[in-house]
Amino acid sequence: MYAIIKTGGKQYKVVEGSEIIIEKLDAAEGDSVTFEEVLAVGEGEEIKFGRPLVEGAKVTGSVVKVGKGPKIRIFKYKHKTNYRRRQGHRQPFTKVKIEKIEA
Repeated sequence: MYAIIKTGGKQYKVVEGSEIIIEKLDAAEGDSVTFEEVLAVGEGEEIKFGRPLVEGAKVTGSVVKVGKGPKIRIFKYKHKTNYRRRQGHRQPFTKVKIEKIEA
C-alpha cells in the first residue's frame, strides 16, 4: 500500500517502511508524527483519489533525524564596481520513517 501526502508545500509518495526527507517539522528525534493531508491512497491497481483529500486517511511515522542539508554558496558579483558578496545557506530537514498508512 502506498499514499501520496502533502507536507511543507510539497507532495511525497510514501510506502510503509520507507524513509523520506521533508521540510523541517516541530518534532524531536523519536517523536511520532501524523500526516492528515493524504491526497491519494493505492494498493495494486485500486487507487483512491481525494477531492482534494481522502476522508479518514492518515499516515503515521516517527522522526529518525533532524539536521541540516549541504551548504549552498550564494555569490553576487558586479564587474567594474568592486562589488562582491558571499553568503551561505543550509536548509534544515527532518527525516521520517513511515510506519503505518490508514485508509
